[in-house]
Amino acid sequence: MIYLSVITFPNEEIEFDFFLEIKRTCYDSFYPFKILSRQGLERLDFEPITILYGGNGSGKSTALNVIAEKTGIKRDSIYNKSNFYSDYVNMCNIQAEADIPANSRIITSDDVFDYMLNIRNLNEGIDQKRERLFEEYLDAKYSNFQMKSMEDYEQLRKVNYSRSKTQSRFVRKTLMDNVREYSNGESAFFYFTEKIGENGLYILDEPENSLSPKRQIELVKFIEDSQRYSGCQFIISTHSPFLLSMRGAKIYDLDENPVEVKKWTELENVRMYYEFFKRHEKDF
Repeated sequence: MIYLSVITFPNEEIEFDFFLEIKRTCYDSFYPFKILSRQGLERLDFEPITILYGGNGSGKSTALNVIAEKTGIKRDSIYNKSNFYSDYVNMCNIQAEADIPANSRIITSDDVFDYMLNIRNLNEGIDQKRERLFEEYLDAKYSNFQMKSMEDYEQLRKVNYSRSKTQSRFVRKTLMDNVREYSNGESAFFYFTEKIGENGLYILDEPENSLSPKRQIELVKFIEDSQRYSGCQFIISTHSPFLLSMRGAKIYDLDENPVEVKKWTELENVRMYYEFFKRHEKDF
């Protein structure tokens, strides 16, 4: 499925005219001006799966954030905006083949990191509460409590309940299940499967972060299936050879100037992996 078909960015000439018009010199940064135009990137034509490849500073994340801002899709984490961000976005133009669904969103590495951090903090809180419950259980079970009035009824119930349960069962019944069931990589993978639904435009900024090769391969299958069977469109930035190898993906190489469309096997990063393993082929 294709929702967003084209986006165009201002070229160097348009940006120069803008700077002449505003005649402002008191700003240190005009971001995102001069980022994509420096790479000669003026237009992206999208397929069901489109990938932006390039090194640090090539403009991958900038392009994704601009696309997300222009389309108005959901996002969780905040990101850096300059005083001229809105001016730049207004100078971009998009073409859509269909209405962009409301459940569309951009998912960044910050989103995944925040999610894993929240899980960690929640687990730490659970662990602290568990220790308090252990102490409460032992105090209640082995106390010499005697009910003297109706005001002691709740304490009596707690004592009787403690004496009728083992320590582990008492804690499990009293405490919510510990959410520490998965590793960071597993949690990151499940974050994507939870956030990506049916019939949506999903922008993923380096989703391989925090994922093992095995999880990256699983994510590739999930993305391919979501595109093929669930009506999803994906725009992805990545260095991962696993994601770059996705079937039918259109890959823009932002390390080239001007930007070029390439096969994944032609990309420098992938060629380095290939040459490395070829040199060590006998070790396998």
